[in-house]
Amino acid sequence: MPTQGPPKRLLGSLNSTSITTPHLGLATNQTGSWCLHVSIPDGLFLSLGLVSLVENVLVVVAITKNRNLHSPMYYFICCLALSDLMVSVSIVLETTIILLLEAGILVARAALVQQLDNVIDVLICGSMVSSLCFLGVIAIDRYISIFYALRYHSIVTLSRARRAVVGIWVVSIVSSTLFITYYKHTAVLLCLVTFFLAMLALMAILYVHMLSRACQHAQGIAQLHKRRHSIRQGFCLKGAATLTILLGIFFLCWGPFFLHLSLIVLCPQHPTCSCIFKNFNLFLILIILSSIVDPLIYAFRSQELRMTLKEVLLCSW
Repeated sequence: MPTQGPPKRLLGSLNSTSITTPHLGLATNQTGSWCLHVSIPDGLFLSLGLVSLVENVLVVVAITKNRNLHSPMYYFICCLALSDLMVSVSIVLETTIILLLEAGILVARAALVQQLDNVIDVLICGSMVSSLCFLGVIAIDRYISIFYALRYHSIVTLSRARRAVVGIWVVSIVSSTLFITYYKHTAVLLCLVTFFLAMLALMAILYVHMLSRACQHAQGIAQLHKRRHSIRQGFCLKGAATLTILLGIFFLCWGPFFLHLSLIVLCPQHPTCSCIFKNFNLFLILIILSSIVDPLIYAFRSQELRMTLKEVLLCSW
């Protein structure tokens, strides 16, 4: 028996406007004509998902192929790419199922579609948690490499990096399963929002501290060359711009989704909040864009990784 009505989009359980009722959607009269609703076609989900899929597969292949990249830092970057890869696979899979159902090519019982939706929800939620964790771990790794440079290799060892990676994946899988199972409870949404804010604060504090140390180092070099103001000011401005872009992209891509979760708790029935809820798919598109931008920020800036990627592409031809 085919399902009735349109299938749910990604993370349908977290798009519920009521934490006490599982039914999704908003009544039309809850928002006024002033409400701006950005319609996102399934084709855009599929296209961006495929771009992210190809991009992150290339990162994983390049790091796996080059033994010089088998270091803790690149392990974390590889795991971030795997997390983004999970997002891409889930999006491509779900969008394909939705298109097949809408075309009548795929006929499935409502119970089976609901089970598939739950599996995809867990996969997406787990990849989100792991992505945020690895973004935080990469920030910590870079912080240690700057402030404890002489002890870095004794602090960040391969065994510790592997234990951290395994721990993050286990926590991500378990927590995402619990989140999707108990999504109706306020505590679940608050935990997700708190986790995001904690990662944002961690990254901001570490990167700002790293920028401060870099500016002090530039000042020391400038004093040696008797060009204090020009060198220091130029370096600090460049560093501040880089930091703004890094944290800005992180907040822009992830912030709206977690704002959505916060408003579900704070004002589930308010017209303004209801208007924001209707743009849930737009917030998911921003997360997909994050999985596309992450390799550009954390992976492709490495010259050795780019050279390895070039070799892989040339060999494939």
